[in-house]
Amino acid sequence: MEYRTLRRAGWQVSELSFGCMSLQGNDAENARLLHKAFDQGINYFDTADLYQNGANEETVGKALQDRREEVMIATKVGNELRPDGSGWDWNPTKEYILRAVDESLKRLRTDYIDLYQLHGGTMDDPIDETIEAFEILKSSGKIRHYGISSIRPNVIREYLDRAHILSNMMQYSLLDRRPEEEAMHLFHEQGVGVMVRGGLAKGLLAGKAATSYLNYPIQVVELLLNKISGFSIEKMSKSKVALQWILANPVVSTVVLGIRTEAQLDDALAYYKSPFLSDEQLRELSAVLKPNLYANHR
Repeated sequence: MEYRTLRRAGWQVSELSFGCMSLQGNDAENARLLHKAFDQGINYFDTADLYQNGANEETVGKALQDRREEVMIATKVGNELRPDGSGWDWNPTKEYILRAVDESLKRLRTDYIDLYQLHGGTMDDPIDETIEAFEILKSSGKIRHYGISSIRPNVIREYLDRAHILSNMMQYSLLDRRPEEEAMHLFHEQGVGVMVRGGLAKGLLAGKAATSYLNYPIQVVELLLNKISGFSIEKMSKSKVALQWILANPVVSTVVLGIRTEAQLDDALAYYKSPFLSDEQLRELSAVLKPNLYANHR
């Protein structure tokens, strides 16, 4: 496993990290999977209070409590579950964040969260109030750092201007290059880490049949997939090609992979066991499609 530095914290985070959202209800099996990931060098585990109505935090907490000082646990806040179980509402208020963190700490069986992330964000939010809540939690020691999870350029700019965020979690892949227009430059300039999600574009970049994606019609997606197939030489999977392209961007801190099974974990860990593309081949990949742009929230 290779590691990258989260500049504002000085943390060394594994290039590939564990997205816990898809873990099922078997705590013993989840623990075995999370321990195997850790033993193979993964040190960053991402969850959220919303996932399985808090049960995801509980299974992660049970699994990692004995290794707490050796791992980084990230969770998210902002989606308040309705009492009747009918769904959730967006709530980025100071009062709610200060209340929700205690529930997350309890479920995670820890007295601090390494990275507490706002699970979204809009321009209509009470942003100063939200930031104040995170700063209070940081000062109290309940969280070590905070960040956001947003694809909205206008929201990202607000937090970069007004808060000392550690990171942003956002979609980025060969089929979603919208962050390249502005966000990546801003993150690099300010030393903010990029935690990539959606790196395999819902499996399209890992072998699933072609379909339209964002503003790319199916015929255009097929052009890229054919190029990836041409680079998928012996012992190099399509997902390896897609992930290497992401990690070639030095602004990226880690790629958060949704992992549910041992086979998926083994596929992720095989990343370092197969050949790598050359810089020229990576440039060829970048040239296949015209990078897309954000249409909204600019």
